[in-house]
Amino acid sequence: MLLSIENLRVSYDRIKALHGISFDVDEGEIVCIIGANGAGKSTTLRAISRLIPAEAGSKMTFMGKDLLDYPADKVVSELGISHVPEGRRLFGNLTVYENLKLATFARKNGQDIQKDIERVFAIFPRLEERINQKAETLSGGEQQMLAVGRALMSGRKVMLLDEPSMGLAPLLMMNVFDALRDINREGTTILLVEQNARMALKFASRGYVLENGNLVLSGKSEELLNNPEVKKAYLGG
Repeated sequence: MLLSIENLRVSYDRIKALHGISFDVDEGEIVCIIGANGAGKSTTLRAISRLIPAEAGSKMTFMGKDLLDYPADKVVSELGISHVPEGRRLFGNLTVYENLKLATFARKNGQDIQKDIERVFAIFPRLEERINQKAETLSGGEQQMLAVGRALMSGRKVMLLDEPSMGLAPLLMMNVFDALRDINREGTTILLVEQNARMALKFASRGYVLENGNLVLSGKSEELLNNPEVKKAYLGG
């Protein structure tokens, strides 16, 4: 098991956001978590990335290592878990190239870094065309490409993606998901949270349904796509 989450509980002040959820992700998988706004999807990824604290009794392991022993920066630099947050969180006053280079702060091998930059540009040619353009001047789709590219540059084993389709036109959304599928084929495990349930389930091999901080359903994507409850709540009937 690559990533194992057991009894994960998270609160914001006195508000319970996650009520003891448990799930796992195997190496090489694409797994999605779907749910409505406020279900706890982003909180789940932020807890895995150690950006927010988990409550006592929560257990999270990655490759057999206790995630709770690692601060957020070491989760990226030592464990290889990269996070593409909702809203992208780019450095708007830096160029495309500078944003990509900044993600390599913990890496030492210059040749490998250069190869990964070339690989990002091969996946997203639009970024190479805008290599010296400031991130804040990019379109929404281009910013999403840069956010994914930046995660690739961190030397990741797992990529956590938070609402990658948000704000994208259908064609750009398909381009981003096609690129992510290629990234997965090359060996990166993907955990995706997404409000666009249909897109997420078509992209992933397995899925979990999160409601009000509780995991209420799980299964293969095809099973969830055909589940009457999922159809009614998330797929428009």
